[in-house]
Amino acid sequence: MSQEKNITEVSTYGKDTPVGRPDTDGRAGVFVPTGAFDLENTTTIRKGAGIVGYGNPDGSLTVYFEANRFEDSSLHKWENKARKAYDRMVMGAPTVSKAKMDAKLVEQIGIIDGRGINLKLPDRLQQWLSVSDALDTAPAEAIVQWRK
Repeated sequence: MSQEKNITEVSTYGKDTPVGRPDTDGRAGVFVPTGAFDLENTTTIRKGAGIVGYGNPDGSLTVYFEANRFEDSSLHKWENKARKAYDRMVMGAPTVSKAKMDAKLVEQIGIIDGRGINLKLPDRLQQWLSVSDALDTAPAEAIVQWRK
């Protein structure tokens, strides 16, 4: 007799997600939470945060985030929050604003590197900032350049 097989859910990041912590100016993913992320009961990622990260060999993601908890005026705009999280990540700076998480909890919406941000799904960022009551922090364009 054949034995019944159970299928377990497997979650992993997409093929466009960079793998491994990038070096200075290297590429990383830009993420927003999915519906599977319990935003109301989390103690980690706050509403309106800039979330960046990379894939791990086990299929999980390591993300760094910045939500401007201390209301620094230079971090009002979302792209500045994402840049701050990116800088922490590439420098390997010690931080509590870092987490290893299941890839199904966030969706990759773009790429960030030392030159700027390229949003492939700007509408998803708009949704994230709308839910966060932070639409005024949204970037004007889908491509944000640090250096000209």
